[in-house]
Amino acid sequence: MSMILLIAAALAALNLFSFGLMAYDKRCAQAGKRRIPEKALFLAAACFGALGGVLGMQIFRHKTKHWYFNVFFPLLLATQAALLIWGYTILKP
Repeated sequence: MSMILLIAAALAALNLFSFGLMAYDKRCAQAGKRRIPEKALFLAAACFGALGGVLGMQIFRHKTKHWYFNVFFPLLLATQAALLIWGYTILKP
């Protein structure tokens, strides 16, 4: 059970980080400041932070006009969810 809690805490941290990057990049865009590269946003989402990225897109209305964000962030989220479900079936006590 402790392994599952550790993984859940890591996932929460990764998704909060991804969500925070989206929020920070939106604020930088509005203020005309230097932006976070799109590669960094995708990397954060690819490292099991897709839920935070998708929520950040929707809540902050950020990167929603880019087709590749609209396609690949939800695709990453679905893939990560499937991997987590598969991993849970292996790790469950």
